[in-house]
Amino acid sequence: METQTKIGPSKWSVLLVTTLSSFLTPFMSSSINIALPTIGREFKMNAIVLGWVATSYLLAAAMFLVPFGRLADLHGRKRIFLYGISLDAISSFAITISTSPLTFIVFRILQGFGGAMIFGTGVAILTSVFPASERGKVLGINSAAVYSGLSLGPLLGGLLTQNLGWRSVFFFDVVICLIIIFLVLWKLKSEWAGASGEKFDVAGSIIYSLALALLMYGLSLLPSIKGITLITVGLLSITLFVVWEMKIPSPVLSMYLFKNNTVFAFSNLAALINYSATAAVAFLLSLYLQYIKGFSPQSAGFILVSQPIIMATFSPIFGRLSDKIEPQVVSSIGMGLTVIGLFLLTFLNESANLAFIIGLLIILGLGFAFFSSPNTNAVMSSVDKKFFGISSATLASMRLIGQMLSMGIVMMIFGIFIGRVQIAPENYSLFMKSVKVAFSIFTALCFGGIFASLARGKVRQK
Repeated sequence: METQTKIGPSKWSVLLVTTLSSFLTPFMSSSINIALPTIGREFKMNAIVLGWVATSYLLAAAMFLVPFGRLADLHGRKRIFLYGISLDAISSFAITISTSPLTFIVFRILQGFGGAMIFGTGVAILTSVFPASERGKVLGINSAAVYSGLSLGPLLGGLLTQNLGWRSVFFFDVVICLIIIFLVLWKLKSEWAGASGEKFDVAGSIIYSLALALLMYGLSLLPSIKGITLITVGLLSITLFVVWEMKIPSPVLSMYLFKNNTVFAFSNLAALINYSATAAVAFLLSLYLQYIKGFSPQSAGFILVSQPIIMATFSPIFGRLSDKIEPQVVSSIGMGLTVIGLFLLTFLNESANLAFIIGLLIILGLGFAFFSSPNTNAVMSSVDKKFFGISSATLASMRLIGQMLSMGIVMMIFGIFIGRVQIAPENYSLFMKSVKVAFSIFTALCFGGIFASLARGKVRQK
């Protein structure tokens, strides 16, 4: 049963807090993508380690997102959300005083733990407060915040990196975190715990987290035997996790949601595929624009901003549309547009002009806008209120695991074609070969995602 204190918060205060947090994390991700070449030069990072700057955060967040989502359902979503924002602020400040690649990545992992708490609770709190009739609208606003973060990330991240150094990006994160903490303590007096009184599945959480860690680290070691072994053990661990979760009375992730809810299962699968195919695009294009085309961080940011601006503009529109038209239809159109954009990126070369690049970013932006908020609406509308926390965490996990796998594919390709060396003029041709192979794999993945999106069925049965 959903529990809540007697003093109800204003719905719009909740929307403001969750919107700010939804802005923050993608802002940081896209800002760091722009700052990566600068960070790599300062710490003398090779191509693989540079990939881990982005991936360590995603891996930590993905490993703990489902467990934290479950803890939020048990002990209070606002409490876990507040812990996450606080940890994000502390780790961001710690990153600014990092002196080596190791300390930098360790603090990025801690930042990922905070991100897991934020991702697993924000949408759940939002969905708890707003009625089903307004859900598409507010999820569209939430998605717009995500894409606004992605929009401002390259732009502001490039400006900050070029003029104040990459550490200023993390200082900006600390400031936003402090604003969110103040608003939560001031405005949000209620608490939400949809499954209070149930037990927490410690064993399942450990198996889940270790499985993801083994898979991701294994991907980074391919094509070595060690990498193949770790991936195999990781896949076996996922199988063990599924079997375990189906046997216990209070699982960390209810397999019932996947087994008996087609809309939930295929909407999450569609999200996983979509993010696996698209998350590394900004990473690759940031490196391409700065290394191959010779743009400054600021100029590269101005170019990359074209995609998320489209996403931020159209997400609320398509979110509202999914309140009237089946999300199955709207999201599948988005997946199709994304396939077109990724396929055309396979033709990217050293002499590609800016109009071509910006045009493809606009197509991808439209694809994301069509897909994201309608897909979220489908997931959250397909479950009972008591599952809002774990459903939100599961969907966010699909996003993070997808982003993690996307970066894992890129690091695997870098390992095969470039090796553990810094990206430099003598290996630019190998870098471009890696980019083409990556976009080819992403196109094939996303094409398969169209069928997952169509297979989900209808949310609103007549």
